Parts: sequence; C-alpha cells; structure tokens
Amino acid sequence: MEEENKINQENGEVVELEEEIKTENEGIKISNDVVAVIAGVAVSEVQGVSGMAGGFAGGISEVLSGKKNLAKGIKVEIAEKDVKIDVNIIVEYGSRIPDVAFEIQNRVKKAVENMTGLNVEEVNVHVQGVNTDTIKNEKEENIEQNQNNDQEQQQ
Repeated sequence: MEEENKINQENGEVVELEEEIKTENEGIKISNDVVAVIAGVAVSEVQGVSGMAGGFAGGISEVLSGKKNLAKGIKVEIAEKDVKIDVNIIVEYGSRIPDVAFEIQNRVKKAVENMTGLNVEEVNVHVQGVNTDTIKNEKEENIEQNQNNDQEQQQ
C-alpha cells in the first residue's frame, strides 16, 4: 500500500480523480424507505402484477391513513453503496410468472440505480399468491349470460 501511495504521489492528478470518485455520494444518506418506494413504483408498472403482498401492519396503516403504501411488500437492505431488494407480489392468473419476475428485476434495478446512484446487487422476487378474481368475474358473467339466454328461450 505504501508503494502504491508513493507512485500515486508522483502523479498528483490521478490521486485527485480517485478521491472525487470515492466521495461522489459522501454525506448523502438514502433511506431504505425511499428505495422501497422507488422499487414499489417500478413494480406497479409491470403487467401481470395484481398487487403487493405486505404484512398485517402495512394493511392497517393503509386503511387508517387512506393512502396507498408504495413500499408495501418490499424489503430493502443497504450496505454502503450496495442494495439488496426483496419484492413480495401477487400475480394475475394467466400471467407467465418467470416473465413477470424477470421484468420486475429489470425495472427495479434500473429505477433504483438511476435515481439513487446505488449499486443494486440483488432483486429477489417472491410470488406470494395468484389473483383469480378476474376468472371468477368472467365465470359470473358467463353464468348470467346463460341464464338470460335460457329465459329468452323459454319466452
């Protein structure tokens, strides 16, 4: 290390540039919640995501505040310049889960890195459920149509 310092001292400009790179975000602390909201917005834009799977406390705070919690279902760990993000989602029935997960990973990584300057090491997608409400609604509509058709035929 001392030998490297002697070499770098001879070329003063190189030392200054290295220091600027190292201290670029010094003094700026980005909260885990901020990263979680950025990731949450990115996830909400992915087709095939029905919703976020959050804990019990997150659901209560949403009801009481009347606001949508954009960080719901997202866990963030920041270590210096590196970030690990866990995303818990509910997918829509009929969506191809590997494609949805891959899109989430790409969008979250891109959004967090562009907005914060942090290095996203991992985006882990945990599928917690499948939303089948759309299928139930379609079945109910089909049943109603069949009943209406039967009534018309009887008249």
